[in-house]
Amino acid sequence: MSRLEKRPEPSRRMMLASPLIAAVAMLATGSLLFLFIGQAPLHAFYVYFIKPWTTLYGVGELLLKATPLILCGVGLAIGFRANVNNIGADGQLTVGAIAAGAVALQFHEVEAWWVLPLMILAGAVGGMLWAAIPALLRTRFNTSEILVSLMLVYVAYHLLSYLVHGPMRDPDGFNFPQSKMFSASATLPLLVDGLRLNAAFILSLVAAGAAWFFCRHTFAGYRMQVSGMAPAAALYAGFSEPRNVWLAFMVSGALAGVAGVGEVAGPLGQLQPSVSPGYGFAAIIVAYVGRLHPLGVVLSALLMSLLYIGGETAQIELGAPSAITGVFQGLLLFYLLAADLFIHYRLKPHKRPHKTPGVPA
Repeated sequence: MSRLEKRPEPSRRMMLASPLIAAVAMLATGSLLFLFIGQAPLHAFYVYFIKPWTTLYGVGELLLKATPLILCGVGLAIGFRANVNNIGADGQLTVGAIAAGAVALQFHEVEAWWVLPLMILAGAVGGMLWAAIPALLRTRFNTSEILVSLMLVYVAYHLLSYLVHGPMRDPDGFNFPQSKMFSASATLPLLVDGLRLNAAFILSLVAAGAAWFFCRHTFAGYRMQVSGMAPAAALYAGFSEPRNVWLAFMVSGALAGVAGVGEVAGPLGQLQPSVSPGYGFAAIIVAYVGRLHPLGVVLSALLMSLLYIGGETAQIELGAPSAITGVFQGLLLFYLLAADLFIHYRLKPHKRPHKTPGVPA
């Protein structure tokens, strides 16, 4: 028999190893899943995890999918480091897309260089304003930012649906719920001809680098890290919790809003009833798999992007159900949380008491 024993200090080795352990466990469980649906695991893994990398177009799609995950994941990671739990990044992404779309439609006939920067600014501000609601309620009324930010996601969804069915619907769109296609000045430039990968990917890498500098070399980043690791010490040092809450929500809201701009000014090219397949929620997994480190988020976003693209490939070539992507994402998060237990605890054999001959137990 064994029991869990608290470690004197967190295990750095397990902190680095737990994402790898979670990925291996996900693959092991995935092999059973593929057997259950009648597919040879090795062939299925090739289709799911290897084939998307074998063509230039596939690599471009992987980086395209990773872009919003990096932007949202980096913003969430900064907040999570300070124990500020923003669960509503998908809503902030949606509102950022709406704000950017409003600018694109307002200046639809204008062909000028400043339209796209104005859209990016509007998207960032839109995401920040939507994130300000749970920040305000948390700091003024001590409400749960988890519940408020999560509920606001669905408000944002319905707001977008109302707009594309009503005020922003294309009058020449045969009554389809979508806006006009954006003009050339309101779309992001492509990085490689023939691919859909656009300049938003460069923005995501810049954001990750800036977040790393913020966390590593600024007092505000240090303050947020201390608040997350030792709240009592942060309070004793006079670090302001409301300031951390506002900063975390503003940064994550702005980056999620820019991710929304990247979708509507990139591969979509217009406002549609849905602009995100759940990037904001997947970014929560991305942030934790990346160990809340901005550069780790980039790597985990690539893994999560592979789960998206691999799932689509598996549906086409293997006839796998559409839910397979969500299953792999859930398995990854489940095993990561299980492996993270051993960062703070370890298994210790339970020793039975030694019996002395002649002495009753």
